[in-house]
Amino acid sequence: MKVNKEFLIPFVGLKQGKHQFDIDKKFFDDFEFDEYNNVNVKVNLVLEKKSTMLELSFKHKGTVNVPCDLSNEDFDLPIKGKLVLIVKFGDEFNNDNDELLVLPHGEYQVDVAQYIYEMIILSVPTKRVHPGIKDGTLDAAILNKLEELAPKKEQVKPKKEEETKSTDPRWDGLKKLLTDNN
Repeated sequence: MKVNKEFLIPFVGLKQGKHQFDIDKKFFDDFEFDEYNNVNVKVNLVLEKKSTMLELSFKHKGTVNVPCDLSNEDFDLPIKGKLVLIVKFGDEFNNDNDELLVLPHGEYQVDVAQYIYEMIILSVPTKRVHPGIKDGTLDAAILNKLEELAPKKEQVKPKKEEETKSTDPRWDGLKKLLTDNN
């Protein structure tokens, strides 16, 4: 992954306020992630600077263009989500916790690209179904072929009375054992 200076936030001398990032396909190319055809996501970042720590609140909303898992048709999937990250200062760098980042004393900037990347990736559902399939408006050739190849359900005919009375002789022997004990 390349370091993108746009996502390095220098917090030394930074005043409180909102910072907004526009995320596009190039952002994911930097991570060598090519599962999305196109990306149009707005990320709002509110940085609250306190005396001993920083609180970063991320919110994102937008669309990712992905292929449908059923029809393979591309569509824009709406996504949204949020993440709160606490940045504290300590002796050494530690990012083991998803909600807490420890930076060494003397550090003057924080890289938020990895957190934005993970937040967006985790907001995309694992099963992606085109909205036209759900409401029946998508007319895809693949759906017609799947329906054509689906196994046909057999029509259940009502059983005749004599068919229901005949039982397997092995079961008759077991039923006899139950009645003999009583």
